[in-house]
Amino acid sequence: MDISQAFTSRSLSSLTKVFPDVELTEKPVNSGSALLQETYSFQVAYKGNQLMKHIRVRVSSDMNENITVRSAGLVPSELPTYPDHDDIILRSTPGLYPDPLYPIDEIEGVTVFPGQWRSIWVTVNVDEAAVFGIHDIKIVFETDNGDVLGEEIYELEIIPAKLPEQTLIHTQWFHTDCIATHYDVEVFSEEHWELIGQFVKTAVNHGINMILTPLFTPPLDTEVGGERPTVQLVEVEKSGQHYRFNFEKLKRWIELCRNQGVEYFEFSHLFTQWGAKHAPKIMGNDHGEYKRLFGWETDAAGEVYRQFLGQFLPELVKFIRQHQLEHQSYFHVSDEPNLRDLESYQKASELIQQYLNEFPIIDALSDYQFYEKGIVKNPIPANNYIEPFLEHGVKNLWTYYCCGQYKKVSNRFFSMPSFRNRVHGIQLYKYNLAGFLHWGYNFWYSQFSKKPIDPFKNTDANYSFPSGDAFVVYPGENGPIESIRLEVLYEALQDVRALCLLEGYIGRDNVIELLEEKLEQEITFNEYPLDADWYVQKREQINREIKKWACSKV
Repeated sequence: MDISQAFTSRSLSSLTKVFPDVELTEKPVNSGSALLQETYSFQVAYKGNQLMKHIRVRVSSDMNENITVRSAGLVPSELPTYPDHDDIILRSTPGLYPDPLYPIDEIEGVTVFPGQWRSIWVTVNVDEAAVFGIHDIKIVFETDNGDVLGEEIYELEIIPAKLPEQTLIHTQWFHTDCIATHYDVEVFSEEHWELIGQFVKTAVNHGINMILTPLFTPPLDTEVGGERPTVQLVEVEKSGQHYRFNFEKLKRWIELCRNQGVEYFEFSHLFTQWGAKHAPKIMGNDHGEYKRLFGWETDAAGEVYRQFLGQFLPELVKFIRQHQLEHQSYFHVSDEPNLRDLESYQKASELIQQYLNEFPIIDALSDYQFYEKGIVKNPIPANNYIEPFLEHGVKNLWTYYCCGQYKKVSNRFFSMPSFRNRVHGIQLYKYNLAGFLHWGYNFWYSQFSKKPIDPFKNTDANYSFPSGDAFVVYPGENGPIESIRLEVLYEALQDVRALCLLEGYIGRDNVIELLEEKLEQEITFNEYPLDADWYVQKREQINREIKKWACSKV
């Protein structure tokens, strides 16, 4: 029997999620285009009618040095979505979902499972030295003795125009304690610093240019009365009513992150989540004893914490100025307050503004009254609550989404089609948003941080948030394992940059007109095309326009 007859392959765009238990219906996608300084991705799906192990994946192209091939792995989801979900999902059933992108071992190769579609993920990093024109990328599947099972040829055109730098500020909260817990290393040991650097680099390589900086252990997703492992960059020495501060760890953090390309620093919340009623956990030495100085027992509006902040914040501002961080520093009061918390949030906000009024203070919240009353100057509403903020023309507006944004709006759950992740870039561009925030870059704990979880086995924060909400990277043996969702979100951010480039040629109004031509309704945060092909073809149209104008300028 000719074993090649037992093998089938198909080139696909990055927006198809290949499941092992359903027949693949998407049409082949065998060509595309990319700009200089762009990361371009496509897939090759494959299946066989018998079990075949150690199948090698060989790449043949004049761009080999710029190409990475990974295997799209499967992870379980027991909570793929909420029961009242909308119909813009792929499936609502528990099972195995494609997400982690594993390096392909040269010896192990990939496994062909009988009757199951799987895929490999091909990434092309198009640097400035790339040769313009069409490049063939041949993907060959072969046995360990060299027999060819099948091959696909993908034509990638490199366009003579460079993506501009990203201006959108993008943060996904970096959970330093999760790294220490999962890898079982001491917090801020040399091993921990090495791992932090690896995960920061992966974040920056995917358009995350702001980093959550734990001055003190961030009071995020923590059970009331509970605590997360201490990750505190500022050392505190208490002597009576006076405090001294050591910023050496913070200095090292800033230097590490800057070296990896981080542009902005958001300092961790100075009050507890959901209302700003208490102080975060702050550890320090009190007459030689290392202990908790502040925490859930501390009244946020009490005189003791006021005195502490009155001594700490001026010293922190001095540090910021010494390290030329005046235009890169952002602060938080409390995460996701609601109207019941308006009074406590206002008191906390007014307290820190005495010392931080020259810096942006940003918080995820969705009630317009916080902004209307002047309590917060830089609100970050969720994308399903953003309309009042847009209608009132709030300047430098950001948005966010998390587990609660699962009806109509864009998001990144396993169960959602990838175009629902990709459309976010077009929305960010159209509404000229300044920033995007998400709470879960690498949250590998259960809800309320009660215990650690294995994200390769438990993808829903211990049956709490739909799979895909809590993290976009996995903790691999040798550092970060990226996900399909992280790659697609980066494609969305690259779309923003491409649209900005085209805007420089034809103007903003014409770009938006091009985006929405032939659509029955304009693109909003809850109305957008529900067809993956539309996004692939629209980006190709944008690239063709850029090529036309770029070549005319030569």
